[in-house]
Amino acid sequence: MSMTPTASERLDAVEAEMSANLDRVVARSVLFTSGDRDPSGPMEMPFGSLPPGKYVLQGADPRLKKMPPKPTLLDFFKYRIGPANHLLQSAKHALRGGHPEHVVLACLLHDIAVMGFIRADHGYWGAQLLEPYVTEEVSWAIRAHQSLRFFPDESVGYSYPEHYIKIFGPNYQPEPYIVAEYERYRKHKWYMTARLICLNDIYSFDPNVIVALDEFEDIIGRNFRQPEEGLGFDNTPSSHMWRTMMWPTRFL
Repeated sequence: MSMTPTASERLDAVEAEMSANLDRVVARSVLFTSGDRDPSGPMEMPFGSLPPGKYVLQGADPRLKKMPPKPTLLDFFKYRIGPANHLLQSAKHALRGGHPEHVVLACLLHDIAVMGFIRADHGYWGAQLLEPYVTEEVSWAIRAHQSLRFFPDESVGYSYPEHYIKIFGPNYQPEPYIVAEYERYRKHKWYMTARLICLNDIYSFDPNVIVALDEFEDIIGRNFRQPEEGLGFDNTPSSHMWRTMMWPTRFL
């Protein structure tokens, strides 16, 4: 009796068909395939196994929207990050709350790694991605929200989110490194900046509320250091991360 393919298997089949129609062969990274396959096992596409006359993809993936030659943060929102409505709602809450622009920007960018890069430990990845372009306070707050969101602070009106109980389960306990980070961060001078990310985060999951990115264009312009060369080509410690977002299926 034939088994009905799972959603993952159907998606793999569609991707395989699309890849077969490309001039170049796409190889997925180990991080992308781990869990669906054992990362300690044989590589998905070992060297020397290319079809005759085929070469690996070592540039832009034609299946993705084309990025401008000198991409801006707004370009990444348009072509690589999304759906970003949660981030936009969070920033809108901060703006309506009368918070300063750097807090609004932190809310706008706090989950950028989830939306466009890597989900696990997203606060750390997001902070590293943004450090060359925002103030130290903003990047610190984005890193710190990774742990603070798991711990209530009733003095500022932040309770443990019901949403977390639904997705993590009622008995979830954060890992020891998260607990240790929380203990360090709660004593920091920028604690409230990170806590404001958490406060504006929990009210930003309404699918019926649509916020336009254009509302924050001026705030981005005043608070995000856009490199003249374009993100990914400006020789900073995180340029390679922006390039990975641009070309996520590049072989090397």
